Amino acid sequence: MPAMGFVPNVVTFTTNLGGYVSRHDMVGAKRVFGEILDRGWFPDVSTYTILMDGYVKQGKLVEAIKVMDEMEDNGVDANEVTYGVMIDDMVEKRYIPSSALYCKEIDVLCCEGKVEDACELWKRLLKKNCTPDNAVLGTLIYWLCKKGEMWEARKLFDQIEMSEPPDVMTYNVLISGMCEVGELGEAGRLWDDMVEKGCSPNSFTYNVLIKGFCKIGKAKEGIRILDEMFEKGCLPNKSTYAMLIEGLCDSGEEAEITRVLSMAMSSGDIDSDSWDLFLTKVVGDLDTGESVLNRILLENAD
Repeated sequence: MPAMGFVPNVVTFTTNLGGYVSRHDMVGAKRVFGEILDRGWFPDVSTYTILMDGYVKQGKLVEAIKVMDEMEDNGVDANEVTYGVMIDDMVEKRYIPSSALYCKEIDVLCCEGKVEDACELWKRLLKKNCTPDNAVLGTLIYWLCKKGEMWEARKLFDQIEMSEPPDVMTYNVLISGMCEVGELGEAGRLWDDMVEKGCSPNSFTYNVLIKGFCKIGKAKEGIRILDEMFEKGCLPNKSTYAMLIEGLCDSGEEAEITRVLSMAMSSGDIDSDSWDLFLTKVVGDLDTGESVLNRILLENAD
């Protein structure tokens, strides 16, 4: 070909590789792939995807996964076509794709702004009797919430409950989304549902609720949640205290500020950044806030 003035490249060889795959000749396809590497070229995502497609169509799932691993090791990112090929071919061959594979395709679709396509993928899987697990559905709910489609996420969540109990991460994603848009009532209902079904809230759950209440000016309700955290043996972190103190300062709850700051100091989980926030928010003007600071320090003295 060079003698005819035509210089082959990765695209040329990938087209040739595709020809072998279409004829179900994976030995020839692998040989062409090897030639690409021997020439010092780097196969692109299309090259890897065509090769994987050929292996899966022949039921050689292990070989297809090896190609995908090699692609990722070489720093080539799979795209929606890659994952789509893998999932569709595997389902057609009656293999059950892994949860990780589903999540990756949904992530790729959603990162490209194709949340509706990701939802269609989920519906397609259901029609083929492939039931996505909490990890897959949690990923989809996360992206729906990020797009601001909280009630679509809620409808999807309700469908999860009909197949298997949602896990704590799935609850957390939806509770966080509801709190972000000020739907504290709905977040509370999800919380109640979570506890009723024996799914224990974790620190993240408590923190997103506290943040939600502080955001709408109800920091005192956040303190009630903080007390419940302690009752349930779930320890707050510096973010918990920072959110509460900021919220209480904004609403002028001096007595509650003192109490929360004392708890924060007793926890031993306060770093220099937290102190900067506390001093700025609580003390403010040192001339007028010095008495507040002195009282807190005296109350927490050994």
